[in-house]
Amino acid sequence: MQGKVWKFGDNIDTDLIIAARYLNTSDESILASHLMEDTRSGFIKEINKGDIIVGGENFGCGSSREHAPVAIKAAGISAVIAKSYARIFYRNAFNTGLPILEIKEVDSINEGDSLEINLQDGIIKNLTQKTQYTFTPIPPFMLELLKSGGLIPYAKNQKRD
Repeated sequence: MQGKVWKFGDNIDTDLIIAARYLNTSDESILASHLMEDTRSGFIKEINKGDIIVGGENFGCGSSREHAPVAIKAAGISAVIAKSYARIFYRNAFNTGLPILEIKEVDSINEGDSLEINLQDGIIKNLTQKTQYTFTPIPPFMLELLKSGGLIPYAKNQKRD
C-alpha cells in the first residue's frame, strides 16, 4: 500500500477522530464524512483513497467505540502509523480491518511525505525522504483478518469453509 501522510500529534482520542454527536449512526459513509472534523476542518475533502494517518503517542485513546477505526477505514485511509496506541483502539482497528502500525520514528515523517508499506515484511519506505523504517511484521492471523476486511467477514469466510 502507498499513500500521502497526514500528520497528527499525541493523544488523538476517539472523540477527535469521530465526534460523539455522530455515534447515533453506524452508516460508514456518514462516519467517514465526519472524520477528524473537530481536529482539522475539511480533512475529509483533502484526503485521497490510500492516504495514511501518522500520529504520536497514545493514538485512539478515550472511549472504546468502534466508530473511530470504522470512520478512518471508510474514508479510504489505508493505514495508521503511530508511536503507540490505546490497546482497545488497537484491537478495534484490526477487528474492523484497519491496519495500524507502531514505530518510534514517527517524528521523522513529515506531512505530505509519500509512504509505501509492506505489511508482511514489516517495512515502511518513505519515498519522499528515501528512508526506511521497520516494524514487527503483523502475525499471519492478523493479516488474514485485514485481508478479509475485519473479524466479522473473516468469521463468515471461515464458516463457509
